[in-house]
Amino acid sequence: MLEDSFKYTDETFDDIQMLRYNLKGFEDLTLKQKKYIYCLSQATLYGRDITFDQFGKYNLKIRKALEAIYLSRLGDTSEDFKALKLYLKKVWFSNGIYHHYNSDKFVPGFSEDYFVNALNEIDLSLLGLDVKERADDFVKTITKVVFDPLFLPKGVNKKDGEDIIRTSACNYYENVSQCEVERFYSDKKSGCKMEAPSYGLNSKLIKVNGDIKEIVWKEDGLYGAAIKKIIEWLEKAEKYAENTAQGNIIRLLIAYYKSGNLQDFDKYSIAWVKEQDGQVDFINGFIEVYGDPLGYKGSWEGIVHYKDLEETKRTQLISENAQWFEDNSPIDVRFKKTQVKGVTANVVCAAMLGGDEYPSTAIGINLPNTDWVRAEHGSKSITISNLTHAYSEASKGNGMLEEFVIDEQMIDLIKKYGDITDNLHTDLHECLGHGSGKLLPNTDPDALKNYGNTIEEARADLFALYYISDSKLQSLGLLDSHDAFKAQYYTYMMNGLMTQLVRIKPGKQIEEAHMQNRALIARWALELGKSDSVVEMISNCDKTFIKINNYEALRDIFAYQLSEIQRIKSEGDYETGRLLVERYGKPINYNLHQEVLSRYGKLNIAPYKGFLNPKFGIIYGNEGEVIDIVLDYSEGYTEQMLRYSKDYSTL
Repeated sequence: MLEDSFKYTDETFDDIQMLRYNLKGFEDLTLKQKKYIYCLSQATLYGRDITFDQFGKYNLKIRKALEAIYLSRLGDTSEDFKALKLYLKKVWFSNGIYHHYNSDKFVPGFSEDYFVNALNEIDLSLLGLDVKERADDFVKTITKVVFDPLFLPKGVNKKDGEDIIRTSACNYYENVSQCEVERFYSDKKSGCKMEAPSYGLNSKLIKVNGDIKEIVWKEDGLYGAAIKKIIEWLEKAEKYAENTAQGNIIRLLIAYYKSGNLQDFDKYSIAWVKEQDGQVDFINGFIEVYGDPLGYKGSWEGIVHYKDLEETKRTQLISENAQWFEDNSPIDVRFKKTQVKGVTANVVCAAMLGGDEYPSTAIGINLPNTDWVRAEHGSKSITISNLTHAYSEASKGNGMLEEFVIDEQMIDLIKKYGDITDNLHTDLHECLGHGSGKLLPNTDPDALKNYGNTIEEARADLFALYYISDSKLQSLGLLDSHDAFKAQYYTYMMNGLMTQLVRIKPGKQIEEAHMQNRALIARWALELGKSDSVVEMISNCDKTFIKINNYEALRDIFAYQLSEIQRIKSEGDYETGRLLVERYGKPINYNLHQEVLSRYGKLNIAPYKGFLNPKFGIIYGNEGEVIDIVLDYSEGYTEQMLRYSKDYSTL
């Protein structure tokens, strides 16, 4: 589809706007590459139910019940039905009943009586309930989950001073306390050599009759039905791999899915890092640990992508100079890598999103997460250009800059350099930031516990902020102006201090790790530069604006912050990390929050964005052979979600 005719925006509901991403250059891929992408995409979509179940014990049951009610009452024009439809859309978006950013349980706008009556009218055998007593129990249970505000109110709770395992509804633990979880994995790691796997990444920890045990997610274990389908499509994909290394990677991933052995996962990760020649690549598995309050359990996610060969020249330049960036980092020499290994970065086009990457997704990824694998074998980074482009296109003319940026001069600078510096920040964050630095030999990678994700994101962001103003980027030809970095500094500080607050409900704190990280950096920088007025928050016509008076001094502040955050990470300094997050990353000034919400509300912009996937169509020849894979961008949000629930449900 031509760029000028592509429709990037779709429907808006609640606080969410759905977008579409364009698969630029897909038509130029070979038929074999397209078949490879198609099979990998099917493997991606079959993980959806796993993510729903991981994010809450009752999520799948509630989703299926809501979908059954929706389909049985399509002619209903009542306010209750409209509210149920909205609730269902939010459940689809968040892979469950908890908000994808703040983890609060959704409040239904429909009545309990309406819900119960509707449930009793549908055929509950469609949900696997063939006995009346079981059906009655089912109705009572999910009604309580949906309507009782005090029952399982928080998907992921990281509140300091509470048992964050017992007070979190995520489905990674059962009948165990935070202390028991920490002790269980501490015992596992005791005496381990450096190459220890990421214990707990692919399992549920439960206590039965006083005994604690892990139930592993694998082909013949928990989530086996979904994993079997993933394996089936990975096996089909192997036939179309671009090279022998890709075929080996798929076989290693299948072996891991079959065994559930985390050492097999490390073997797969090492092989995946080393494969660089193919244009098509993918992520498929239990990866990120943001959904676990203690950061052990990996939520299932999938993404299929192919290199944007022209844009990748930019990230290759950065990765080729990784050692220079490491050597010149403002951190203590004790924490620097003497030899940076295997750092590679590509700009890619997403072709399919799934699991924890859908509908809300990252715009940059750096993997693997295992520290020793990164140190010994390197990492792969991607910046997803067709997603960042979709965001940019959707934001044009929305009035955000005019409302929150201090003057026309800065607005013009952001319009000129905002997109390229945003992309470079993502490149530096993912490619070099996450891969930089090292832990001291005796530091436990999980030492920062529930603050680890926020500290790690702050570390990568600060690395990018420090270097985006460096003349090295100009010498590499990545920026054509020394002033370009000011667009990134300004928008970052504005976001961290003010505009990201549009995502927070009144009276709440900041809870999502990436948002905490941005607030931590910006607020801490504001305080560090206060005596010299490096950055100010000023009032003009009863509106608050960010004013940066000394950009070079702000860079020095970022350098200091990076040095300290790296020390915290390298030494496993839990207490200092905790204090920083609790002081700068979480609290919200009530009056400023109200002002930001009021100003933003007048713009009529949804604060959250998510993506619809394209639909792949197969073209057959006269002999029944596949002659092409084509793209369809016309599928609506409800249509896509119902199709996925029908075609890819396994659990």
